Amino acid sequence: MNIIVGLSGGVDSAIAAYLLKQQGHNVCGLFMKNWEDDDNSQYCSSRQDLIDATAVADVIGIDIEAVNFAKEYKERVFAYFLQEYNAGRTPNPDIFCNSEIKFAAFLDHALRLGADKIATGHYAGVREFDGKFQLLKAEDGTKDQSYFLHRLNQQQLSKSVFPLQNLYKSQVRKLAAEIGLSVANKKDSTGICFIGERPFKEFLQKYLPKQQRGEIRHLDSNQLLGYHDGVAFHTIGQRKGLKIGGNKNFPENLGWFVADKDIKNNILYVVQGHNHPALQKTQIIANNLSFVAGEIPHLHWVYTAKPRYRTADQVCTISANNDNQSISIDFATPQWAITAGQSVVLYESNVCLGGGIIQ
Repeated sequence: MNIIVGLSGGVDSAIAAYLLKQQGHNVCGLFMKNWEDDDNSQYCSSRQDLIDATAVADVIGIDIEAVNFAKEYKERVFAYFLQEYNAGRTPNPDIFCNSEIKFAAFLDHALRLGADKIATGHYAGVREFDGKFQLLKAEDGTKDQSYFLHRLNQQQLSKSVFPLQNLYKSQVRKLAAEIGLSVANKKDSTGICFIGERPFKEFLQKYLPKQQRGEIRHLDSNQLLGYHDGVAFHTIGQRKGLKIGGNKNFPENLGWFVADKDIKNNILYVVQGHNHPALQKTQIIANNLSFVAGEIPHLHWVYTAKPRYRTADQVCTISANNDNQSISIDFATPQWAITAGQSVVLYESNVCLGGGIIQ
């Protein structure tokens, strides 16, 4: 097949391209540039990433093209990101970056170039089963990225290949070293998709409307404990950066955690102790639903779900709400620091079913 691989300049996409070439496919690399606002800053590594991607293509023996999707990224991903933060929620832009850029703008571009399929270095899998395409977990559970791909639809999955599905990260790095890739030990990218890891508050301040100073209050007693400089800069479960220690009325050995946000009145509510009941929830309401099969899974069956990426799968059941636009997810055990704006993703064994945005 003609397969265009999204080469990011990292080791995972490099090995994805290498494996496809070894399998006999006609492979071409494509480097996506999606952020331009401060391209010369220490946090934006696109220039070095393009150099690394070009070096990878040279070693593997494939052509590479660079394409700019900065406009699409700002309109489809970054605008949503800012809208959510301004509303007091905590979004996950990487998920929309996948569904709107890597498997939409990039896919459309690749198909125009004559590609049969696209491939990426994601740790996930895809298979056709009973006439439908399924999104699968990766063999390497510590690197599985199906959570970030759960908004992909049938058309997108039908055109996608994930060569790293059955590989562990250690195997990927070892293979990269064996074939002489300079990125074999390159650090994994972190931070916001295509924007990088940077001082987050300062970054948000450049784009959000000026945030108003407000009160920090104790959720249980309503006692005033201090002041914040914008609810948008805080998230549920946050412990660091609150600057409210040293109150004689409260024990010093219990940390303070953000438990709730009153957006209308600009108040941040906090509690003491990681295990405080206010930080534990057994039900999630989710809307903005997206299911891989194109329809809601069977109701009242037992599934597992991830209310955030770095949690183990949690046993749950789902039910439809009266508006038919949202679902309720009930967990067998309480979940910690459920956060509005984050994604909850459903699974049936190793099959990712899709999910929605936590309300």
